[in-house]
Amino acid sequence: MKIFPAIDLRGGRVVRLTEGDYDRMTVYGTDPVATAKSFAAAGAECLHVVDLDGALEGDAVNADIIESIVRESGLFVEIGGGIRTEERIARYLECGAKRVIIGTIAVEKPAFALEMINKYGEAIAVGVDAREGKVAVHGWKTVTDKDAFEFCEFLRDAGADCVVFTDISRDGMLAGANIAAYERLAKLDGLKVVASGGITHADELKRLAATGTYGAIVGKAIYTGALTLDAALAAAKEGICSQNA
Repeated sequence: MKIFPAIDLRGGRVVRLTEGDYDRMTVYGTDPVATAKSFAAAGAECLHVVDLDGALEGDAVNADIIESIVRESGLFVEIGGGIRTEERIARYLECGAKRVIIGTIAVEKPAFALEMINKYGEAIAVGVDAREGKVAVHGWKTVTDKDAFEFCEFLRDAGADCVVFTDISRDGMLAGANIAAYERLAKLDGLKVVASGGITHADELKRLAATGTYGAIVGKAIYTGALTLDAALAAAKEGICSQNA
């Protein structure tokens, strides 16, 4: 299982939200590129970057910083937040990003999302952000009536390679991941699932890896010291070994 340490950007700073609430934000750094390099130096191979301003405003507000992270970190970088045009997708991929995550636009304009999936293949992931089982959009501010699990199944059937599934109620809470949700998603054969939201302890990562979950995003736990990146990487490997035993 791949571990994606997370860098969430707001106003050019490294931050974390609590339950997706922009009014409950903690700043953890002012140099996102240096943060990305520190993850690489600690052994990370992947990185998850979100433009929170972009998610809220529908445009790539922190694009210049993100492109610098991609160019200078040397990591496999996936990017989300405010990506709602093919022009933006193409620009991020051209600068070296390995995966671009579309969220709101995939819900509101599924035909566009499917066109991008068909055109760019595994370079496109869909961010499925769930609150009480329903998909949320526009920076998690608006909750739709769309069932999150059914939406993932629809995406799989339509040819999507990967979804980033976030349980919003767990995000930034350090209360543990929604393991049951990922066990359910693991049954969708052919779909890579990146788990996000609340991951706090190494044991959770072992359990996720054992289900066959493709990747896990770790954010606040690393920034607060509740979980070290070394421990996260080791747990992911151990979980895979357990699965294959």
